[in-house]
Amino acid sequence: MSQRAILFANGELTHADAIRPLIHADDVIICADGGSRHALALGLAPDLVIGDLDSIAPDDLRALQQLGCPIERHPVDKDATDLELALLAAQRLGADEVILVAALGGRLDQTLGNLMLMANPSFADLHLTLVDGRQTVNVVRDQTTIIGSAGDTVSALALSPLVEGLTYHGLRWPLHNATLLFGSTRGISNEMTGDSAYISLRRGVLLVVHTIGSTNR
Repeated sequence: MSQRAILFANGELTHADAIRPLIHADDVIICADGGSRHALALGLAPDLVIGDLDSIAPDDLRALQQLGCPIERHPVDKDATDLELALLAAQRLGADEVILVAALGGRLDQTLGNLMLMANPSFADLHLTLVDGRQTVNVVRDQTTIIGSAGDTVSALALSPLVEGLTYHGLRWPLHNATLLFGSTRGISNEMTGDSAYISLRRGVLLVVHTIGSTNR
């Protein structure tokens, strides 16, 4: 049986009201350390709070304890970020799909680390989606269909040295069996021509960002 987890990180939560409709009654709510403040603000009782607890406000910690939320505390001296620990916990709890919330903003190193973490081979079995306001981020290893509207912006960045056999359908600037190099901006700011677009690749790892509405190329 499929299990989905909503994972709150400790970044900025933009458009909080847009998060509520994404949450289902049977979702597992996991908070990476200070990300628990976002869950509490939405009236959610986390199923697990995990991290070194260095970024949880005392009032939030008391609220979590009063709610009886399980808290898994790790030492400050550790080899993984709180978000990585939370993703490992999601796997342990049987999740096969994870929606990441509040994973951007704040420290640049943390933001980049969170995006790169999505491409970690250890999480290749998870369907990971990062939601941030108008933006949705996915890591693609084979194919994906993007649902949106004509004019929406779709950008693709190589997360492996090469992305080979890259093919687009439903985008203004199509590709067929193309190669995208790591560090190339060739895939930035494409546009949907209808209500869906299709991206496939033969080899490599691709970061795909779908932004509702158009942006400047």
